Amino acid sequence: QVHLVESGGGSVQAGGSLRLSCAASGATVSISRMTWFRQAPGKEREGIATIIFGNTFYVDSVKGRFTISQDNAKKSTYLQMNSLKLGDTAMYYCASRSPNRGGDWWSIETYNYWGQGTQVTVSS
Repeated sequence: QVHLVESGGGSVQAGGSLRLSCAASGATVSISRMTWFRQAPGKEREGIATIIFGNTFYVDSVKGRFTISQDNAKKSTYLQMNSLKLGDTAMYYCASRSPNRGGDWWSIETYNYWGQGTQVTVSS
């Protein structure tokens, strides 16, 4: 079993920055891809940034503003969020999946480990 714990959320003004962290514990050898998702009120959860073996991918809405990274020694994954917009307000989740799980890396169904989420609120 893998346990994921997010931290670093908070309230920030538009244009500001936040850095989210996702700490993994447990059977972390079972982790392959790590992905950050977010869910705004009334909207579906969406994948926004993913990383595997140092390769990163982003959805267009965050490309150029968000950066996903990992520190394998600390078993942590990070999401640096710059130039935050009102539309970035959401609950942010990190998720991982076992190496034997493939498929669309933006699809929530392919992930078997989830954190509890951390709230990000961007105000004007």
